[in-house]
Amino acid sequence: MATGKLSHIDEHGSAKMVDVGSKPDTVRTAIARGEIHLKSETLRLIREGLMKKGDVLSVAQIAGVMAAKKTSELIPLCHPIPVHEVEVVLEPDEDLPGVQITARVRTSGKTGVEMEALTAVSVAALTIYDMVKAVEKTGRIQNIRLVEKHGGMSGDVLNE
Repeated sequence: MATGKLSHIDEHGSAKMVDVGSKPDTVRTAIARGEIHLKSETLRLIREGLMKKGDVLSVAQIAGVMAAKKTSELIPLCHPIPVHEVEVVLEPDEDLPGVQITARVRTSGKTGVEMEALTAVSVAALTIYDMVKAVEKTGRIQNIRLVEKHGGMSGDVLNE
């Protein structure tokens, strides 16, 4: 339901938080994806659990979950919402080479969880970068995007 105007800008051009108080609670889900490209040798070290800082994928997974829950503290105009479920999946991918990251977030509320899913992917990728930077400083975080959104007045979005 595009209106042609930005919802977070008032009539004077100033930033504003959208009033969602009168909107009905609905089940809302969002899925985001991204990747971090690494050298094959770095990916091997991750797979074999040989990184000095520990289990890269487990730490990044937990970081992504924590980030989803703290999104409103990081993005100024996001509403604090109850997050009912966060799933962060990290898949080593030899073809990149690197790690594919997918986050799925679900709630029942007045506003969607797209930003929570995108934040989960972003922070998981940043965590991987942090944990491998001692052996590789050339990792590239790329292609972070919303791939699905369900629920709410604007309906479903499929961006695959």
